Amino acid sequence: MTLKTFLIRFFTWWDSQTFGTQVWTSRYGQFVGEDEYGNRYYRGKTKNDPALGYERRWVIYNGEVEASRVPPSWHGWLHGTHDLPPTEEKIAERAWWKPHRPNLTGLPGAYRPAGSTLSTGHRPPATGDYKAWKPGQ
Repeated sequence: MTLKTFLIRFFTWWDSQTFGTQVWTSRYGQFVGEDEYGNRYYRGKTKNDPALGYERRWVIYNGEVEASRVPPSWHGWLHGTHDLPPTEEKIAERAWWKPHRPNLTGLPGAYRPAGSTLSTGHRPPATGDYKAWKPGQ
């Protein structure tokens, strides 16, 4: 590990894990699985954390730390909705499910509804269905 890599790991949390998280994970974590984006999921080695009263679960992101990059199946496990992680319990996909996409706000792929000043095309004219409120009426 170079000095630059060490300093980045020591001081930044937005580029994956810090040095402290890496030490904590290696000492107290048990690897559970990895999702299709390369995020790695862990649980505490003890079943119930004495400080929390329940099992501690966490994710080490592959790249930028962005919570919307966690797929729904892993999100349910992280938040205690499912007891078993997706690696141990197969979740049947529904025909109406769409592929998971991270939050695209502020990026070119973000949703921009018709009429938005940021959408492409021309804003439609006002329809005239609005009546202004006048005091005393």
